[in-house]
Amino acid sequence: MQRALQLAKLGAGTVSPNPMVGCVIVHEGKVIGEGYHQKYGEAHAEVNAVNVVLDKSMLSESEVYVTLEPCSHFGKTPPCADLLIKYRVKKVIICNYDPNPLVAGQGIEKLRQAGIEVEVGLLEEEGRQLNKRFFTFIEKKRPYIMLKWAESADGFIAKKNYESVQISGLLSKRFVHKMRVEEDAIMVGTNTVRYDNPRLDTRFWTGKNPVRVLIDKDLSLPETLNIFDGSQKTIYYTNVSRSTTLENTTEVVLQKDGFHSINKFILQDLFQRKIQSVIIEGGTVLLQSFIDLGLWDEAIILKSKMVLNQGIKSPKIVGKEVEKITLGEDFYTKLIRF
Repeated sequence: MQRALQLAKLGAGTVSPNPMVGCVIVHEGKVIGEGYHQKYGEAHAEVNAVNVVLDKSMLSESEVYVTLEPCSHFGKTPPCADLLIKYRVKKVIICNYDPNPLVAGQGIEKLRQAGIEVEVGLLEEEGRQLNKRFFTFIEKKRPYIMLKWAESADGFIAKKNYESVQISGLLSKRFVHKMRVEEDAIMVGTNTVRYDNPRLDTRFWTGKNPVRVLIDKDLSLPETLNIFDGSQKTIYYTNVSRSTTLENTTEVVLQKDGFHSINKFILQDLFQRKIQSVIIEGGTVLLQSFIDLGLWDEAIILKSKMVLNQGIKSPKIVGKEVEKITLGEDFYTKLIRF
C-alpha cells in the first residue's frame, strides 16, 4: 500500500477533480503490475495496473492494493470494480472509502457480491492526507484552501506604500510555482494585482497554469494588467455591473450577495465549477479575511532574512506547525488548522 500511495502522488496536478489513486497487484508475494491515475478523463489506476500484467491468468490468484475504493459507475471511463470482477482477482485491499455519492461503498459491495474478499482501512490516514483536497471538496462542499505569503524577518509582507519588493529568494519562488502546478486555482485581491501586476503562472516549474481568481469589488483595475492577458483561464468576481471589454480574456462574475460573501458565493461558485483547491496569494486583507472566517485548511509561510523595518504587517494566524524546512536563504513553515 505504501507503494500504491507513492504511485498515486505522481498524478498531482493532472487528475483533478478526480482523486489521486495508485494500484499495485501482487501474486505470491511478487509485484506483477502497478499503475496510477495519470490524467483526468483517462484510464484509472486499476486499469493501468492490470494492463501491465503480462499473464492475465495470474490475476485470479492475485491481491490488488488500491488507495481508493474502485469506482462502480460509468463516468469518463468504465467502472473499475467491474474490471476486477472480470478477472476474478483473489482479494482487494483498499486504503480509503470513496465519499463521492456516486461510489460511497457501492464499489466495495459490488466486489463482495462477486465473491471477492475486500479489506478496507490499510494506511487510512495516509490516504486521507494524500487526497485531502478531494475529501474536503466532497465532504465540506468547498475547495481545499491553502493560504500562502512571504514575510520579512520583522513580519512585513510589503512596503508601506505598496512598492514592489522581492522578499523571498529564487528557490522559494520555484517552490511556490511547483505548488501552483499542483493546485486548481490561485486567488488574489485588488491591491496585489494593482501594485505587483503578477502573472500568477508556473514559468519557474513544468506543468499547467492554475485558474486565476480575482476579487475586485469595484471592477477598478486597468485592463492592461498581466492578469487580463488571456494566457490562462481567469475569473473576476466583482459587485459592479457595467460594460467592459474584459469578456475577451476574463470571465466577469457579478456577486449578487455583496463583496463579503466569500463563503456564500465565491467558494460555492468555485465548488460548482469543480475547482478542488485554491491558493490564496493575496495581501494581508484578503488573507486575514479567510483566517477570521475560519476558511482555511493549511498555511504556507515563507520567512526571509530581509528586514523592512516598516510596511504592511503580515496576517495573524494560529495553527499547528507540521513542517519547517530551509529553502536557500528562506525558512518555510506549514501550518494546519487545529
